[in-house]
Amino acid sequence: MAGSSNSAPASSIHTSSETGRLLPSATKCNSKEIDLDVSLPSPYTKSYLFELVITDKTHYRRFLYISLTLAFVVLALGLVPHFLPQNNRHHGHSKNLTLALNQAITFFDAQKSGSYPSNSPISFRGSSGLQDGNSSNIHADLVGGFYDSGNNIKFTFPAAYTITLLSWSVVEYHRKYADIGELEHIKDVIKWGSDYLLKVGSAGNDTKNPVPNDINCWQRPEDMRYKRPVSVCNETASDLAGEIVAALSAASIVFKQENEYSQRLIKKAEQIYEITAKEDRIHRAITYTTIDACGGEARKFYGSSGYKDELVWAATWLFFATGNHTFLDYATTNFAAAADDETTTDKGIFYWNNKLAANAVLFTRLRFFRDLGFPYEKALGLSTNMTDQLMCSYLSKQNFNRTPGGLILLSPGTGGPLQFAATASFLSKLYNDYLTLLRRSSWNCTNDGFSLEMLQSFSTSQINYILGDNPRKMSYMVGFGDHYPTHVHHRSASIPWDGQYHSCADGDRWLHSQDRNPNILLGAMVAGPDQFDDFSDEREKTWFTELSIAGNAGLVAALIAHHDPPRSSASNGPDLGLDIVGIFEKVHLDS
Repeated sequence: MAGSSNSAPASSIHTSSETGRLLPSATKCNSKEIDLDVSLPSPYTKSYLFELVITDKTHYRRFLYISLTLAFVVLALGLVPHFLPQNNRHHGHSKNLTLALNQAITFFDAQKSGSYPSNSPISFRGSSGLQDGNSSNIHADLVGGFYDSGNNIKFTFPAAYTITLLSWSVVEYHRKYADIGELEHIKDVIKWGSDYLLKVGSAGNDTKNPVPNDINCWQRPEDMRYKRPVSVCNETASDLAGEIVAALSAASIVFKQENEYSQRLIKKAEQIYEITAKEDRIHRAITYTTIDACGGEARKFYGSSGYKDELVWAATWLFFATGNHTFLDYATTNFAAAADDETTTDKGIFYWNNKLAANAVLFTRLRFFRDLGFPYEKALGLSTNMTDQLMCSYLSKQNFNRTPGGLILLSPGTGGPLQFAATASFLSKLYNDYLTLLRRSSWNCTNDGFSLEMLQSFSTSQINYILGDNPRKMSYMVGFGDHYPTHVHHRSASIPWDGQYHSCADGDRWLHSQDRNPNILLGAMVAGPDQFDDFSDEREKTWFTELSIAGNAGLVAALIAHHDPPRSSASNGPDLGLDIVGIFEKVHLDS
C-alpha cells in the first residue's frame, strides 16, 4: 500500500510579525547596514520565495516535464493497489502456494502401498505389501492404502481421517484445485484411500486394522520379508468405524459425478454406520469400548480418547452425502454429549483423535447457508457459539501459547505442533470465507472483538511459518524453498533406490547415518520445532523429523484454502473459489 507517500509536500513562507518585517538574524552583523561588495549568507529562511531569472527556457521546460512525469508515476504507483480487485490480492503471501500444494499432495504418492502405479512422480518407490491380509489368519484382501509415516505400517484410524479431511477440502475448494491443475491429482489420492477403506470394512461386521510390527526393522517396504499381522476390531470400535463412515461419505460427494462409485461408497458407509449405531444404543449405559480395546500394536500409536465425536462426525457426513435427516437427527441430538465428553487437552484442536471443532464448523456452515429450522436450532446455535469461541481462542494468546516466532502451540505436551497449526489455519481460513460471503466483518468474544482481518492474519501466519517465515528461516515441508529438513525419519527416503535388496541390518546403517537422505521425500511436512522455535534435523529425533499422512492432510487443506481463487468476472459479491451449495445437493427442507 502506498499510504501517504503520494501526498504533495506542504509549502510555507515564514514572516516575522504582523508588520511583515523579516526577523533579524541571530548574528549581530546582520543587524547593521553594510555596503560591501561581498557575498554574505542570506538572512532569509529556506522557504522564502526568490525571484528567479530563467536564462534557458528549453532546459527549463524539459526539467518541468520530467518532474511532472515522475510525480505522476509516483502517484500512480501509490494509488494502483487501492483499485485492484480484492479477490486478486495475495493477503500477504509471497510463497508459491501452487508449487507448495503440488508438493504436499505428491507426498501421498510416496506413501502408497500395493501395486505401485507406473506413472507416479516418485522414482524411489515400487510395489509393496502385495500379500497384506493373506499372510495372516484373516485371509482378506488388504492390499493398497497408505503407509502411515516413516514406517511400513498401515493404520486405519488416521488413514480414514486423512481421507475425510482431504475430501472436505475438495468439497469446499474444488474450483481452486481445478484452476491450478491439481483436482485430478488430489482425487487420485482420495480414491486410493477410499478403495482401501472399502476393503477394510468389507468382511462381516469386523473392521480390519493392519498393524505389522516393523518398528525394529529399518527397511524399504519393497524389501519387506517379515510377517505383517492384521488386527481385527469388532463392531464395538465405534471411533474407528465412525471415522471410516465419515471418510466414505465425504469421498462420495467428491465422486458424485461418478455415480456408481459414489453410491458404492455411500452403501458401505450406511452399512457400517447401522452396525455401529446399534451397538452405541446397546452400550450407552456402560463403559464403552473404543479402539484402545482392539487394534493390537495400533493402541501404542493411535489410541482414541473417545468415540462420541466420531459418531457425530460420521452422521454429519452421511447426512450431507444422502440428505437423510435421520443422520442429522442423531448428529445434532448427540453433539452436546460429544462436547461434554471432549478431554481438556483436546479442546480447540482438530486432528485424527478429535473431530468436535471441525464438526462445529460444519454445523455452522449448515446454519449459515441452509438453515433447516426446527428442530435443529438449538444444536446449530450451540455449534455457532462454539465456532466463534474457537476462533477467539486462536486469536487470544490467553488460550494457547505461541513460540517466539509466532507458531501456535495447541497441544504442547504431545509434540508435532505443525499438524495442529495446519488444521487451525484451515478451519480459521474456511470460517473467514464463510463470514466474508455473509458480509460479516467482525464478531465479539468474551472480552474482546475481533475482525476478519485479524483472523486472516492468523491463518496466513501459520502457513507462512510452516513454509519458512520462522526464526530458523527453514521450510518445514521437504523440497520447498532453499532450506528444508534433509534427514527426515523415513525408511524409503533414507535408503538408496539402487536395485539392490537391503536387509534390516543394512537399513540400520542408514538409520544411524549422518548423511542426508539419498531420496527427497517431496512435500512431507515434518513434526516441527519445539516451543522455542528450535529444530534438530536428525533422523533419529522423531519428535522433530517424523511425518504422517494425517499431518499432511491438514497442510493440503490449509494450502488450498489460502490459495488465490480463480479469476472471475462475477460482480455480485466476492468470489473466494468456495462452493457454497455443492455440499447441500441432497439436502432438502422437506426431507
